[in-house]
Amino acid sequence: MKKSLQGLLLGSLLLTAGSAIAADYKIDKEGQHAFVNFRIQHLGYSWLYGTFRDFDGTFTYDEKNPAADKVNVTLNTNSVDTNHAERDKHLRSADFLNVAKYPQATFTSTAVKADGDALDVTGNLTLNGVTKPVTLKAKMIGQGDDPWGGKRAGFEAAGKISLKEFNIKTDLGPASQDVELIISVEGVQQK
Repeated sequence: MKKSLQGLLLGSLLLTAGSAIAADYKIDKEGQHAFVNFRIQHLGYSWLYGTFRDFDGTFTYDEKNPAADKVNVTLNTNSVDTNHAERDKHLRSADFLNVAKYPQATFTSTAVKADGDALDVTGNLTLNGVTKPVTLKAKMIGQGDDPWGGKRAGFEAAGKISLKEFNIKTDLGPASQDVELIISVEGVQQK
C-alpha cells in the first residue's frame, strides 16, 4: 500500500512537472485563427483600421517561466489591407511601407516578463528597413486540447509604434503619428 501511494505521488509530480515545460507553437495561419491588425487616426477625425493578411510565426510558452518564452513573426508588408484599394496602394509605396524595397517586417522577442496576469513581450521590430525595440502587452486567452487531437494556446497583444521611428515620414497631422497594434494569435503545439 505504501509503495503504491509513493508511486502515485511520484507519478503525479512527474505529470505536474511535465505540464510546466515550455511548449513550442506554430501560429495557425492556415486556419486563419490569427490576426495582425492596426489602427491609426485619420487626420484626427476618425480611426482607420487595417490588417496584414500574410504572416507566419512561432512562439514558445512556458507557464511557469515567462523568461523562457519566445516570439518570432514575419509578415509580408505587401499584404496590407485597409478595405480600400487605392489607399492600400499608397500604403505600399515608398511614402509608407516601401514594400518594393522592404517586402517583409519581422518581430523577434528579446525578453518576456510577467506583469500581473499579463506578459510584457519586448522584441526587435524591423519595419521599413529600421529595427527598433517594441514592447507589447500580451494576455493569454486560453489553452488546451483541440477537436483534432492537438493542443492550442491563444494570446492577444497590443502596443504602439511611432511612424517616424521607422522612417515613415509622411505627415498626416499630430493625431496621426502613432500606430496602435492589435494582435491576436492562436498557436498549434508542435510535437
